[in-house]
Formats: sequence, C-alpha cells, structure tokens
Amino acid sequence: MSKRPEHLAPPELFYNEAEARKYTQNSRIIDIQGQMTERCVELLLLPEDAPCLLLDIGCGSGLSGTVLEENGHMWIGMDISPAMLDVALERETEGDLILADMGEGVPFRAGCFDGAVSVSALQWLFNADKKSHKPVKRLYTFFSTLYAALSRSARAVFQFYPENESQIELLTTQAMKAGFYGGVVIDYPNSAKAKKFFLVLMTGGSAPLPKALGTEDMNDNLEIKYARREATKNARGKPLKNTRAWLLEKKERRRKQGKETKPDTKYTGRKRSGRF
Repeated sequence: MSKRPEHLAPPELFYNEAEARKYTQNSRIIDIQGQMTERCVELLLLPEDAPCLLLDIGCGSGLSGTVLEENGHMWIGMDISPAMLDVALERETEGDLILADMGEGVPFRAGCFDGAVSVSALQWLFNADKKSHKPVKRLYTFFSTLYAALSRSARAVFQFYPENESQIELLTTQAMKAGFYGGVVIDYPNSAKAKKFFLVLMTGGSAPLPKALGTEDMNDNLEIKYARREATKNARGKPLKNTRAWLLEKKERRRKQGKETKPDTKYTGRKRSGRF
C-alpha cells in the first residue's frame, strides 16, 4: 500500500513542478476532485438566487475552483505550493490565487467570504514539518482566522482523510474552540472504497448536521449524481466541460472581468500532448 503524500514530504516540496503537472493531468484525480467539490458545495447550503464569494483552501491547480465556477460562484484560492499555483495560472482559472500556509492563518479581512471549501488538504496540518510547527497551535490559528474571515451565516466544508479517531477529535475540538459549530459527516460509512469524511462547520449557531450519503437510498450514489450532472449540461444550455465551446465561453468571461487572456485561435480547445 502506498504511503500517504503527507508522510513523504512537506506539501510545498511534495507538490513540485513534476508532481503538480502529473496531478492535474490525471483523469481519475480530476473526476474524484470534481465529485468531492460538488459534495462540499452541496453541504454548504448556499443560496440559489445569487453567486457567492468562496474561499478554496488548498486550491492546488484550480480543479476544485473550476467546479465552483460551474456552479456560478466566484472564488479565491490559497495554497502553499508555488508549483501548483503556477499550473493554475497556466490553466487560466477564474479565481484569484494566494500563496499562503493555512497553518499560519487565513490572510483576509473579517467577514468577506460567504463560505469555504477544501478538498484533501486539511490532514496536512497534523504534520510538524519544521521545529516551529505545533499541530494543535496551527489548527487553532487556522480555524480562528477562518472563522473571522467568514460571514456570520457562512459554512465551511472540508473533505479530508483522517488516520484515526484522535485526529477527528482534535479537528473538531480546535474548530469548536475557535467559535464554530458542527461536526463530521461520513458518506458511505459501510464502504471501504467510497467512504468519505467531511468536516462541516457553521458560524451562525448550532444546527443539525446534513444527512450522510449511503446510509439509506443507494440511488444517492455520488458518482452517479456527478455523471448525471455532466451528461445533462447540454440540456441546460451549457457546453460540455473542456470542449472548444466551453473554453471559448470561459475565456470570454475572463475578458469581461478584465483579466489577461490568451487570444482565440484555431488551436483553442484542441488536445496537445503535454499541454493543458
């Protein structure tokens, strides 16, 4: 069994240029990242009548940010890996990107985000990669500054990979100490392969946790829901992801936002070996 990435090297070293490109080109990782981000958005319970400003923590190369865009939201991403952020820039993601270590806090003004998501990043905070790193202190710093950066009706949802019950308890303890309410939702708890952990945090007071998937109706299978969403995009008038029409539409949105965008050519949307 392969070792967890967080056991091999600090994130800013593990996700070097080669690993960042390999990660972003892996179709299986892209699908899983998309599914997990969709579930995070679902657990956020965002209003349907207006776009929201979301924080993507551990945004990497912007795979989860793309899902946020498709759901009609604006986003800002923070990540500790310069190589991952470089790939995100190459992919012309629509979100703004910040190079930052979440263990040192969330560097944004109070109350500016309507919600936060994170996919496969939270478990890195259990590491002590430097002598100055104290996981308990870093977790509290992260959660307390995140709490301050969220509006008082916002939620934060983290998909993460705990190693044991102690890590889950440490996460929830530090989050509640920082002011959050909430807990852990476990989708498909009886499946070794499909089992997923989500830390759901709320700022506006205590509320019932969302219902986990896979506990009753197997028609709620997340992969089926994700595949159905992709298959019905054309029916809703949206071009399929990564097609030429989808890329042209995305680039036009960037131009309207005043962002630097490469010109359209006959090669736009054409697959090229080794390129994004």
